[in-house]
Amino acid sequence: MNKRMSGILMAGTVAMVLAGCSDEGAEADSGEGNLGEQLNYTITGTEPGAGLTQMAKDTIETYDNLEGWTLLESSAAGMLTELDQAIQNEEPIVITAWAPHWKFEEYDIKFLEDPELTFGKEESIYTIARKGLKEELSGAYTIADRFNWTVEDMQSVMLEARDIPFEEAAQNWIDENQNKVAEWTEGTEQGNGEAITLVSTPWDTERSSANVMKQILDNQGYNTKITSVDPSVMFQAIATGEGDISLAPWLPGSHGAFYEEYKEDIVDLGVNLEGARSGIAVPTYMDIDSIEDLPAME
Repeated sequence: MNKRMSGILMAGTVAMVLAGCSDEGAEADSGEGNLGEQLNYTITGTEPGAGLTQMAKDTIETYDNLEGWTLLESSAAGMLTELDQAIQNEEPIVITAWAPHWKFEEYDIKFLEDPELTFGKEESIYTIARKGLKEELSGAYTIADRFNWTVEDMQSVMLEARDIPFEEAAQNWIDENQNKVAEWTEGTEQGNGEAITLVSTPWDTERSSANVMKQILDNQGYNTKITSVDPSVMFQAIATGEGDISLAPWLPGSHGAFYEEYKEDIVDLGVNLEGARSGIAVPTYMDIDSIEDLPAME
């Protein structure tokens, strides 16, 4: 895997991407059955524990034309490698994906319509904290509570982090957005080396927000560690007090089941990013606009 691809791991909206074939192959693949056979009626997905994975399974069960299709559970890095190779070779592929993500800058792709809303509507990314954090570390709690940014903010960190470490990309964003950071930190109590665990998920969206928050908290005098885990473990860690803060929950869809399970044992600090999206997408050169356009198994 080359350097540009090696840093890939998964964070904002989720989608499936269908990459198509070349002009020469288009005539041979004009029949739906041919395309389905080339795809082996398989969707290449991400981690088994991801909320996106469950939504993809629900999609296969909901749409009649996807009966018999298989979801191949992989990883964000593996899925993106397969996507890149398929597009380089102009071969068809179906993957699960999400936005915010740099792939929508790198590849000319579009979301497919989801008439049944199996991936839900647009989502927001939330901040949650463990109970007792406000009383014990009020400065860190307040900063986390105030933290909010845009899809463009997050993607700018993600894009830059393709070529430099996330820590550097996060610091560059902080340096360029001092006014916004000052709004989050103004009047907050300074830390005195207290340890804080940021619980995140292993995707570039969340690596972006976690590294920005880590550097802000460290600059305020805290000793911050980022721990990346499966989404179900993320909620459990905050609920049990093993972690302090998470900026990673996608709600109400992707992580909604985990939120419902643990909501009584966590503190919900609200939205930190709006406009995240999950669904299915295709390269714009593909003549396909809806999940319903994917070929049925013969």
